[in-house]
Amino acid sequence: MVDSSPNSIIAEPLGGRYQLGEVIGRGGMASVYTAKDLNLGRDVALKLFAPQSADPDELRRQEAEIELLATLNHPSLVTLFDAGTDNRIPEEPRPFLTMELVDGQDLRTRIRHSPLPLDELAVVGAGIADALAYVHGLGIVHRDIKPANILLVPVRPGEPLRPKLTDFGIARIIDGTRLTATGTMVGTAAYLSPEQARGADLGPASDIYSLGLVLLECLKGEVEYPGSAVESAVARLHRAPVIPDTVPEEWARLIQAMTALDPLDRPAAAELEAAFRVALVSPGSLPGPVTAEPTRVLPAPPARRPRPPRSGAAAAAASGTRPLNLLDPDALPLRPRRRRSLSRGARWFLRARPRTRVAVLLAVLAVLAVVASIAVALSAPAAPDVVPYPTTVTGPLGDHLRELQKGVEP
Repeated sequence: MVDSSPNSIIAEPLGGRYQLGEVIGRGGMASVYTAKDLNLGRDVALKLFAPQSADPDELRRQEAEIELLATLNHPSLVTLFDAGTDNRIPEEPRPFLTMELVDGQDLRTRIRHSPLPLDELAVVGAGIADALAYVHGLGIVHRDIKPANILLVPVRPGEPLRPKLTDFGIARIIDGTRLTATGTMVGTAAYLSPEQARGADLGPASDIYSLGLVLLECLKGEVEYPGSAVESAVARLHRAPVIPDTVPEEWARLIQAMTALDPLDRPAAAELEAAFRVALVSPGSLPGPVTAEPTRVLPAPPARRPRPPRSGAAAAAASGTRPLNLLDPDALPLRPRRRRSLSRGARWFLRARPRTRVAVLLAVLAVLAVVASIAVALSAPAAPDVVPYPTTVTGPLGDHLRELQKGVEP
């Protein structure tokens, strides 16, 4: 076992940097310790693998986990800080990983306390589905989705715990070199997919099946396929998971789709993430559909027979225009008129100082006033000439005429 070394070795800082603490997890290939990073002064989780074996498959699994974790960066995945080899015992070199220390419990411990309510189940499902969509997009299959590998992290008081997926120790690259021999089952028996149980090639749909069993266990509070490795693996090949009648229809339909026997019938991780997001905002915490309505394809318009090419005159006659003749000036296209440029005086006025502009405007107004007064004087009607009355008239009539003549004179 990893922690069977002498206490003097365990007390010695690993790699001269990490001071090991208590064991917080143990598996078949490694143990997980709390550790203190003496260089940065922070607490980390240190995964120390068992002494290296001569089995090449195990060595490749250890190297694959280090390489995979070093490339992953997602809020729902445990972050890798460092990797190396423990050489405190020269005869037993051990690979190790240092990761973020998650302050919380795993989903297995949470299920033992009580089944999860639907709103909490939607948070777990959405977070893990989002993480799987990310790793599947990179060509990675986790291969060991189970409650113990899902950590629940408190974010803010009063809010649901945020899930984080960990332990890519037996992950593999899709269509890459296999990390196990043909026919060998790798993973936890109770959560294996049917293709995993048969030792067949795996794809992203295998993780979807395992996640479906995890969600069903969250609702029921018990493992769906208990028993030994062989009994658990064979059971899922003979019967579908039993979903209680108390589970809402939408959840039951979703879990049935995730645990379909045929991998091609299971939804993708991105579709699941969208369905769980709907449950986060729905009043009854019910997921949305996992399959979108297919896009309707409109029929193409009937193909038209190609028209034979026409001569220039015929094409012009059909289009109502006449052919362009460069020698005919009437056929040339009209050129756009150029805007007249400003006169020299206008350009001088625009560049003049403000005082100069005011003086010019006053002078122009004065000239206009003089011209207007002259025009008014010239247009006024001239006074009519006074016609003299005859002076030869005598008597009272002559006196009246003379008085009238005086009254009309200017």
